[in-house]
Parts: sequence; C-alpha cells; structure tokens
Amino acid sequence: MRKLSEAFVVLWILLPVLVFGQTGKPVQKVQTHASGEGEDLIGTQAHEWKAQDWFQSKQLRLKDLKGKVILVRFWTASGCPFCVASAPALNEFYEKYHDQGLEVIGLYHHKSLEPLRKEDVQKYAEKFSFKFPVAIDYDWKTLNDWWLAGRERAWTSVSFLIDRKGIIRHIHPGGQYVQGDPDYNILRSKIEQLLKESRS
Repeated sequence: MRKLSEAFVVLWILLPVLVFGQTGKPVQKVQTHASGEGEDLIGTQAHEWKAQDWFQSKQLRLKDLKGKVILVRFWTASGCPFCVASAPALNEFYEKYHDQGLEVIGLYHHKSLEPLRKEDVQKYAEKFSFKFPVAIDYDWKTLNDWWLAGRERAWTSVSFLIDRKGIIRHIHPGGQYVQGDPDYNILRSKIEQLLKESRS
C-alpha cells in the first residue's frame, strides 16, 4: 500500500511535466506541414524569382528553365530542424531525377539576428551537401511574392513544384519531408508524374 502511495505522489509531481512539458505550455504534436495551405496557388503561373548570389551555378532565371520540372525549396541555416531533416530528400531527388529533367533550386531566406554573409550561406549549403543551384533571397523578396504576400502562414520553409510550362502543380507548405513519410511519398510521386508529361 505504501509503494502504491509513493507511485501516486510521483505521478502527481510528474503530471504537469507530461501534460505541459518543461515550458509550461501544452505539448503539441509536431506537424510536418499545415495541410491544405497554399491550395489556392495550384494551377497558377510561377512568378520570376528575385534571388541573387548563386552558388554551384551561374545566375538562373525561371524562364530560362522552361521545359524542365522545377522543385524550389525555401530553406534557412542549419539551426532549422526542418531544413536539416529535408536536406537528404532534396539531394536524393536531385541525384535521381536531374538527368530526367528535374531542376532543384534552393532559395536561402535569412532568419538569424546575425548579419547575412554570402560565405556563411555557402557553408550552410555545403553542410547540407547540396549539389544543386542555391541562391539568396534577399529581404525575402521571392518568399513574400510567392508565398507570404500579407498572408498568415504557418511556415516559411515552403516547397513549390513547377511543371515544364511554369505552372505551380504542387506545394508542400512547410516543415519537413523525410524518406518514407507521406509528404515525401506524395512529393516524389508528383515529381515522377510531371517528368512523364509532354514538353510541348
């Protein structure tokens, strides 16, 4: 009976931690993304990006890539757990599908309180082992134009999948996609689908 009482006391002490976590706020399930967000943009023409300072590529314009399927991922420094988690999938998609007509573009948007330095962005890209073109989206110009535009969004780490005609066909509205999870499987399936579509 004494052991049962002691167990009850321990449970009573731990209950607030289990329910509210160490921060005192209710523990929430981590979502991979805000589902359904951005559906209003599907089927619209992607605007030209405003990115500068390209790494691993000459300067690219969206219109120059017409005829290719394009996956654009907005990412930030290595302190972002969702960017860290999604980096292997981006590298995999680039390696597997680039020769079939997929171009992966990483647009860096700066979130740190530290000053933005080009050499740091290059180091972040190297840390993620990115081999595809990467550029800096200064002042979030492209991110604001494509995604935020005065809207309340849950995430900034959004991905756009654009078809050979420059039309947005799929949006992963933020968070992560990791091999084997539903978001990853959907994105991979969409990429394969668009690669099979005619170039005309």
